[in-house]
Amino acid sequence: MNRAKVGVIDESKRSPAAPSGLDFLQLDPAARPDGVGVTDWLTGELRAAIDDGRLPVGSRLPPTRELADGLGLSRGVVTEAYRRLGDEGRIRGRGRAGTLIEAAARTATGAAQPRPDAPDRAAFFDRAPAAGLVDDLRELPARIDLAPGRPDLTAFPRAAWLRAERAVLEELPAPLLGYPDPRGTRELRAAVAGWLARFRGIVADPGELIIVAGVAQSLTLLAQLLHRDGVTRFAVEDPGSLGARGALRAWGLATPPVPIDDDGPDIAALEASGAAAVLVTPAHQFPTGVAMAPERRHALLDWARRTGGLIVEDDYDAEHRYDRAPVSALRCLDPDLVCYTGSVSKTLSPALRIGWLLPPARMRDRLAVLKRDTDLGNATLPQLVLARLITSGALERQLRHLRRQQQRRRDAMIEAIERHLPHAEVHGAAAGVHLTITLPSGTDDVALAAAALERGVKVHPLSWHTQLPGRPGLVLGYAATAGAVIDEGIGLVGEAYAEQAVG
Repeated sequence: MNRAKVGVIDESKRSPAAPSGLDFLQLDPAARPDGVGVTDWLTGELRAAIDDGRLPVGSRLPPTRELADGLGLSRGVVTEAYRRLGDEGRIRGRGRAGTLIEAAARTATGAAQPRPDAPDRAAFFDRAPAAGLVDDLRELPARIDLAPGRPDLTAFPRAAWLRAERAVLEELPAPLLGYPDPRGTRELRAAVAGWLARFRGIVADPGELIIVAGVAQSLTLLAQLLHRDGVTRFAVEDPGSLGARGALRAWGLATPPVPIDDDGPDIAALEASGAAAVLVTPAHQFPTGVAMAPERRHALLDWARRTGGLIVEDDYDAEHRYDRAPVSALRCLDPDLVCYTGSVSKTLSPALRIGWLLPPARMRDRLAVLKRDTDLGNATLPQLVLARLITSGALERQLRHLRRQQQRRRDAMIEAIERHLPHAEVHGAAAGVHLTITLPSGTDDVALAAAALERGVKVHPLSWHTQLPGRPGLVLGYAATAGAVIDEGIGLVGEAYAEQAVG
């Protein structure tokens, strides 16, 4: 083994007569304390600069070779220091973009240092759950982000996207630069139809699909259409997505809650609600992770047949599974009763704003007109690039990569919960990009989320996503966070829980 070179200064690259001229942080290896190895010293100096704000979030570190040459160190020293900081979640390599600072600066207590213009952390969780609260939390700076719904944006396949974009631009006929088909390009609708057939068991003609700006727009279009038809009640799962609830309420629809058990939604409660439509997440219920049982699926379809109700299936992260066989889409059982929607937000990026809507035939034309009237259709170029990623197999390769990475991070989160929150019960671990934990009765999950935020960790209280009384808990995302950082974050949540329990 050649470990001797990792912790030494290469004197051949540095002499008093020939200073490097590198002014980065005024680092000087010769000034390190006695007994401190050069790798430990460099790691500590960079860590301190990140934590006290001299290296702000988003700034770029020098390339390893450049920093090594400038300091007269072997490149292995710098590479090892960067590796350690990456494991801590403070930095992240971004390919050609370089190595960027990821972690916010920390105070002496370990909490994130807020920006001067940041919202008041102490008062943030005093607000009642309402539309926009999830978005506001997303924008709130914190050193460790364990909020659900956040994919690993650093995993975006930039090289594959650029290759596909170049190929599209080289072949793009000039007429396609005009106003787009409001329903979406033929290329993307055909690619998505093939993707759904292969991965979700859904057989659909491309002409049946409408390309939308994510699942959020699907819900908005459906809410508008149903509201025009005189529908006033759109049932939702409980617990269920706070954001989806807000989107439906924004169009004047009441959202009666339908309790979720280990098999899925309570159909008797749905019937009693008087709702004309219901939003469900059958493959991986948000946030409990329950997969709807076959008997419950058939009972739900029977409700729709008897009442003329509409089932809206949000298939938001069905492809992200680890320990169980695939769960087929509800749409496969009866296309006339189920309006299916999905997106690439968790597999690629929410910034693309690309999703799809597969409505029953009776609604298709009216939804297409409503989409046209809303925004004239999604941008053409990203649709064509995504179509090429799908048909070339690049999206499938991306999904396989994400599954391997997310399974490791999920395992790290489960281990951290067992270590730091032994009283918690874990739900929904077999699939998805988040876990839900429930805690002993009497726990104030909103106060716990607030205390975690004070320590620099973002999480969702489970009660945010409920309308009915239920067990307290937290909803925790793991897809975008390295294992070591997950452990630290759960450790800080555990400290907050222990303090609350003592109090």
